[in-house]
Amino acid sequence: MDFFDRFAVPHPSFLIYASMVGIGLTMLAIVVGITYFKKWGYLWREWITTVDHKRIGIMYLLTALLMLFRGGVDGIMMRYQLSMPENTFLDSQHYNEVFTTHGIVMILFMAMPFIIFFFNFLVPLQIGARDVAFPRLNALSFWLFFMGMGLFNLSFIIGGSPDAGWTSYFPLAGNEFSTSVGTNYYMIAIQIAGIGTLMTGINFITTILKMRAPGMTLMKMPMFTWSAFIANVIIVFAFPVLTVLLAMGTMDRLFGTNFFTTDNGGMDMLWANLFWVWGHPEVYILILPAFGLYSEIIPTFARRNLYGYKSMVASMVVISVLSFVVWAHHFFTMGQGPFANSIFSITTMAIAIPTGVKIFNWLFTLWKGKIEFTTPMLYSVLFIPLFTLGGVTGVMLAMSAADYQYHNTMFLVAHFHNVIIPGVVYAMLAGMTFYWPKIFGFMLNERLGKWTAWLLTIGFVLAFIPMYITGLDGQARRMYTYSESTGFSLLNMVSFGGAAIMAIAFVLLVYNIYYSIRYSPRDIGNDPWDARSLEWSTHTPIPEYNFAITPQVASTQAFWDSKKNGHELFKGEIEKIHMPNNSGLPFIMSCMFFVFGFAMVFSIWPVVIVSLIGILACLVYRSFEQDHGRYISVEEIKETETRLRGAKK
Repeated sequence: MDFFDRFAVPHPSFLIYASMVGIGLTMLAIVVGITYFKKWGYLWREWITTVDHKRIGIMYLLTALLMLFRGGVDGIMMRYQLSMPENTFLDSQHYNEVFTTHGIVMILFMAMPFIIFFFNFLVPLQIGARDVAFPRLNALSFWLFFMGMGLFNLSFIIGGSPDAGWTSYFPLAGNEFSTSVGTNYYMIAIQIAGIGTLMTGINFITTILKMRAPGMTLMKMPMFTWSAFIANVIIVFAFPVLTVLLAMGTMDRLFGTNFFTTDNGGMDMLWANLFWVWGHPEVYILILPAFGLYSEIIPTFARRNLYGYKSMVASMVVISVLSFVVWAHHFFTMGQGPFANSIFSITTMAIAIPTGVKIFNWLFTLWKGKIEFTTPMLYSVLFIPLFTLGGVTGVMLAMSAADYQYHNTMFLVAHFHNVIIPGVVYAMLAGMTFYWPKIFGFMLNERLGKWTAWLLTIGFVLAFIPMYITGLDGQARRMYTYSESTGFSLLNMVSFGGAAIMAIAFVLLVYNIYYSIRYSPRDIGNDPWDARSLEWSTHTPIPEYNFAITPQVASTQAFWDSKKNGHELFKGEIEKIHMPNNSGLPFIMSCMFFVFGFAMVFSIWPVVIVSLIGILACLVYRSFEQDHGRYISVEEIKETETRLRGAKK
């Protein structure tokens, strides 16, 4: 029995047991449903083994939406716990676990897959490519991310969740203070998912540099593709730091090394420094693609060209460089001295300048535009004032002397939610609504979409603006309870009410998807928004090969030029198209990574060795595999083009 005791949850409660039952019944229902409708073969052929960038993108989207609700439940539980003094809904241990998983799930397993969904679905279409540069690597990237996400969430029901905060600072995350395997899950699950993300960065840099359509120079790329390129460059520079950091943390916990201990030559602040050397660029990995989406949506519905294209590109480049020299503002109060604090204070304030350039460029794009307030445009316009408020409070936090008052209070929690929710979540919802007809062939209901946007905004303001006040009054973050004499109760109850309204907004989003699947018309054409870039020039649904003829590009808005200025996008004759074959190897290899990660968490060394041999065998097999892809014949292409009502002669 000692062997099985290690898998028990160390701090069980009714909520955890109820969740176990719910998860088990849900998984059983899924398996029974797939078996009953005989869909296992379809899933394997069309989804699990796919290397099509569009299908991989859709799987990222579904994962992101699932994790949005998973992390949202954590957020609601925290707000309810703090809604009244001396609440006993969560004890201190469970509160620690909830805020730890909330942060990781929302940043790494919701926001990251959401933006990688857009990378996958949009970038090849925007640059006129058939697929990404390395299709199998793309599939492996997704499945590694998915297995890392699954392993992290497994901690909830087997072994116990991590509880040292989403930053997992040492020595708190060391064996002395975090005795369960929860922090092992943190180290190893994020490591597996992070390797997949690093592969994504390499893949998309190569795709954008080497696979653009004829005529598309770097300065003729759509703004989202620019933002994706810069974000992936940041990934390639930042994620190796996280990879090394997590490996060092794993060795401290499993093998007794002393990288982050407070004795024997260790340095606990080394973790904080390396974490934020990755962590702050990670913020811009999320926000820059969001900016790119706003830069696609705002010109479309303002019916004007994007103002200041070159300054937009330059500002993103400057942001990407500065993002690597601001990390120490996360610990101004930890004793590095006034000189170092002053340097990082200046660089933090400086990063507001290129961000401000982008805000003004969007405002100038709107100026004198013929604005159409669709759901995506509504999110984009709401984003500007809300994000600006978050940015201004960021400049307040950049003042190192004042940060002694703000640090580790609810003011800081309000600030980063004030940046991430309008900056990233609104962009993801706007972009999802904007591209939904291109992905699925029908539009989401506009009335329900606008209700969702307004409810989300009202809930957001009520949930997070009060935190600025309670933070300035001294309410510490990560404090699971407080006494009535502190005076925090009224504003915390308002905050919980706002969180509940946000939850209603997300339920309405789900209802919108359900309603639109049932009732939205399917005859919407290829370009329902009268948009401007190449992805709208192909058919809906998009054929496997994306474009029958490679487009010829002459401007930053190639499709708009073809519609309004007579530019001929598709010149020449249809020729046979080379496409990659599907492969089950990325999925199989990722499953072995999952087994390896689980065995590492619990130090089951025979299984670790066997799974490593399996991973190595997959690599060797792939090295010697002869797979040269396949060709789609001209006749098949013409048949597809005719069926999709748009054959190019």
